[in-house]
Amino acid sequence: MSYRLLVSVLFSFFLLIPALPAQAFWIWTPESGTWMNPKYAVKDSPKEQLAYARSFLDAGQNAEALREFKKLIKHYSKAREAADAQFDIGRVYEILGKYAVAVEAYQLVLDKYPFSELGPKAVERQYALAIALMEGKARDGKLAETLLGTEHRVVEIFRKVIKNDPYGQFAASAQYKIALYFQARGEHQLAREEFEKTLDDYPDSEWAEPARYQIAVSDAKRSVAPQYDQQVTSAAVAGFEDFVKTNPDSELTAEAREQIRLLSEKEAENAYVVAKYYMKNKKYASARIYCQQILQKYGQTTWADQARALLAEIPTEVK
Repeated sequence: MSYRLLVSVLFSFFLLIPALPAQAFWIWTPESGTWMNPKYAVKDSPKEQLAYARSFLDAGQNAEALREFKKLIKHYSKAREAADAQFDIGRVYEILGKYAVAVEAYQLVLDKYPFSELGPKAVERQYALAIALMEGKARDGKLAETLLGTEHRVVEIFRKVIKNDPYGQFAASAQYKIALYFQARGEHQLAREEFEKTLDDYPDSEWAEPARYQIAVSDAKRSVAPQYDQQVTSAAVAGFEDFVKTNPDSELTAEAREQIRLLSEKEAENAYVVAKYYMKNKKYASARIYCQQILQKYGQTTWADQARALLAEIPTEVK
């Protein structure tokens, strides 16, 4: 190639440079003897790279922050700062309202960097995100799946918290929240099982007392209409009575007594319905038994007067 032709080619090349996008520039690095695109470059140390990535996070440039945190993890995977970068990726996704994605980012802190000091903080953030999802604060489209689907994403996150730190600060609370979640969905048998698990696994925690109370509540909510078998209702009454006996000074004791009263009304009504059935079919001896049961066991209910009135209608010669 002649000198004049070479000059012409180089001149044409430099004329084109301003038209190229910034990310297309490549820089010659004498240290490596290669051309490098600054967009993909990494700082000379993980500490510098972390500071650089956090500068984007502080400026609210979330996409750029994610890119730089990921770059640190790729190029300095064994550095202490890699765990910091992974944790900060979770922070970015929280800011973006992508809570389910943030949970998985924090899980990577625990899985990839098990000896990092950030482990407890990662569990704490997972717990907080599960609460946020439970309260409907997610903006990533996962809430509908959580509340309406069969996957129970909230429950999955709480279970991660328990698995990651089974005796930690948030484990007992997470277990209790799982039970509350099922109770709110009307899945009272599942709720009961999870409240029992709270009692079994964390008997000395602050959640044991409310769990004991909620077990009785779950039974009360599973209680059927008065004309049907009242075994579940009786179990609920027994549960509330046990709670009152073992927790006389609890803030929930007054509410437990009110639940006993309401459930006793239902049991008395059931006995009255049965008594009326026997009365209608002239099985007076059986009718009398149920009326007497109401007076003896449920004498303080509103059904006691009706039981007395029905009892008075039974022929006196019937024994």
